[in-house]
Amino acid sequence: MSSQKDQQTGTANRPPRHRLTKLRARSLKPSAGAALAAREGKSAPPARDVSVECGWGRLFFAQTFADLDDLVGELLKEKPNQRDIAFYLHEPHVALSKAPQRLFLDPSHTYRLDLTTYRPSRKQFRGFFIRRLCSETDAEAVNRIYAARHMVPVDVDFFWKNRDNRVLTYFVAEDENSGEIVGTVTGVDHIRAFNDPERGSSLWCLAVDPQAANPGIGEALVRRLAEHFQARGCMFMDLSVMHDNDQAIALYEKLGFERVPFFALKNKSAINEKLFAGPSFETKLNPYALIIVNEARRRGIAVEVLDAAAGYFRLTFGGRSIVCRESLSELTTAIAMSRCADKAVTRRLLGAEGLMVPAQVTASNPEGNADFLKQYERIVVKPAEGEQGRGISVDIRSEKALEHAIAEARRFHPTVLLEQFVEGEDLRIIVINHKVVAGAVRRPPQIVGDGRMTVGRLIEKQSRRREAATQGESTIPLDEETERCVAEAGYGMDDVLPENEILVVRRAANLHTGGTIHDVTDDLHPTLVDAAVRASKALDIPVVGLDFIVEAANRPDYVIIEANERPGLANHEPQPTAERFIDLLFPHSIPNDTGGS
Repeated sequence: MSSQKDQQTGTANRPPRHRLTKLRARSLKPSAGAALAAREGKSAPPARDVSVECGWGRLFFAQTFADLDDLVGELLKEKPNQRDIAFYLHEPHVALSKAPQRLFLDPSHTYRLDLTTYRPSRKQFRGFFIRRLCSETDAEAVNRIYAARHMVPVDVDFFWKNRDNRVLTYFVAEDENSGEIVGTVTGVDHIRAFNDPERGSSLWCLAVDPQAANPGIGEALVRRLAEHFQARGCMFMDLSVMHDNDQAIALYEKLGFERVPFFALKNKSAINEKLFAGPSFETKLNPYALIIVNEARRRGIAVEVLDAAAGYFRLTFGGRSIVCRESLSELTTAIAMSRCADKAVTRRLLGAEGLMVPAQVTASNPEGNADFLKQYERIVVKPAEGEQGRGISVDIRSEKALEHAIAEARRFHPTVLLEQFVEGEDLRIIVINHKVVAGAVRRPPQIVGDGRMTVGRLIEKQSRRREAATQGESTIPLDEETERCVAEAGYGMDDVLPENEILVVRRAANLHTGGTIHDVTDDLHPTLVDAAVRASKALDIPVVGLDFIVEAANRPDYVIIEANERPGLANHEPQPTAERFIDLLFPHSIPNDTGGS
């Protein structure tokens, strides 16, 4: 219930630490709840054979079904691209035996919060606030977060039509500074759903935007929903969470949830495949290789992992075999790779094609370097070859900082480039088979002050959140570049950042150094789309991530600063990057319903 997706965090193999607590008396029989209902004059019997349509699927209350055959029969009627759940099964083994080839027992724990003893926290959450979902724009934002968390999307019309539903409650978290929706949670009122004698409620679809900068969003959403149901007179709030999602479980236990023995049954559908297929070699791969491997397996393409640590794998289908390293395949020639690897070569080729590129020279003696700085006033220093933002210093304005940045860049490559700094947003466009598939604005890491913690402490906390959100792929280095950016803003690492003040702690928007990414595919200006396609053809490369600096994604002005021959496709979900990559490699595997478009 904390998420449709049943997120996994990749914990180490060890005995489970989570204790299964005893149920309170009212959890096993309706005496307490029934007595309270009787005192309030609510003696109507509970409804029978109850299910609630939640948009992502139906939630069946198993305790309202007198006949398990009826429950199983309804569960097997699940619609395509939906996730139905039968919950509160007291005899899950019996229900499972009725359709063992089509159903499976969900590998999640159920946790319960006692609302009769729950007390609101005095903690003040900063930088965001919780409110009801109240517009179609909110609904679209919720779906964006669902997609980022690999959850089943909900039709926007369903959200809108059910915004005043007395059974379903939708809360969202809104960022105070940007106005963006950064979190969501759904509640189900069991009393209104079927006149529950237990007077229960449940929490579903808790999801926080992985790019959110503020801490505590998930906790605030859980508390708001608990207080909402408490005010309605509910006696408990339940949720379901994957057994190995230690991070979520730790939060729930901190809030007072206790584990209870209730179970859920689901269909063996493509959506649920990871939950019933069992562990596989996939768990050894990073997210950038895993997204491709999962798409390949979905199409029946054989996968052989060659070097999990480096992301190498072999795909085989219809007599054709291709080795890949994440999104880099044997279809990318060594020449194309070398053109992308050497940033000076990239710039020359794109400039010769008539594409807009920044001024650039090779770092030489201090006098020549100073002349270039004097000409452009603000410059970027980068190693001629490299990736993941290593050795890059952005917006250098003084000769002292320039020579220091050059020395830092030479740690990664002997040749260092000086480049004109262009103000604007960092835009990554993914081109596959010379067609634009995705576009996303990348923003540098930032922290939000709370008036209590130091800059250094805030960076450490934000770095841990980025690491958790990206499965270890993104952290904010506490290095000289971070210290330089903080100092240029007028702060030191030991200074306390004022409440609600935003501080950008690195100028480069690279994801591996703590940056965030925001999908803008549908907003791309045609000029940018055309430039990206022309650039991919100039480099003669089938898969490429092109880095633009733009005024805005929907405006035509741009410069192209780099090309990446191995872009991280997982960073651009929900756009179909992995699908188009597999289309390129194995066109005969394209499903009939996609047409390869």
